[in-house]
Amino acid sequence: MAKTAAIRALEAAGCDFEPAEYKYVEKGGTRASSKALGVHEHIVIKTLIFEDEMRRPLIALMHGDHQVSTKALARHVGTKSIRPCSPASAQKHSGYQVGGTSPFGTRKDMPIYMQKTIADLDIIYINGGRRGFLVRMLAADLIGVLSPTSLEMTA
Repeated sequence: MAKTAAIRALEAAGCDFEPAEYKYVEKGGTRASSKALGVHEHIVIKTLIFEDEMRRPLIALMHGDHQVSTKALARHVGTKSIRPCSPASAQKHSGYQVGGTSPFGTRKDMPIYMQKTIADLDIIYINGGRRGFLVRMLAADLIGVLSPTSLEMTA
């Protein structure tokens, strides 16, 4: 198992997790990872880097089988608009290559917003800091480590 910044952050937080490696598929997203791991896409949580109109970055955590409503997210954040960061900008903010973005151990501290129904799950899979590498963990531990703002933001 690679010692990514995400893994170091999880270990430092005393968080229990299990590595889950799979063959990365370019642009395969959570559909490819859930299929490779034999789990429902709903419990695979994607980490998305967005920015507001002032180019301030933020993280959104969403179920793999749902999309983020940027309008709902912007309304909650109190900004005019939210848009996905370019891959280069997302990597600059997070320190991770797109497709391997984890909310743990990011280069910059960014506000984290989580789809509220993630808290209803027991087990989740979330990126461990590189392509083809997720970690299996308790949703409660994700919340305990990150303290995300929970809201309804499904499209």
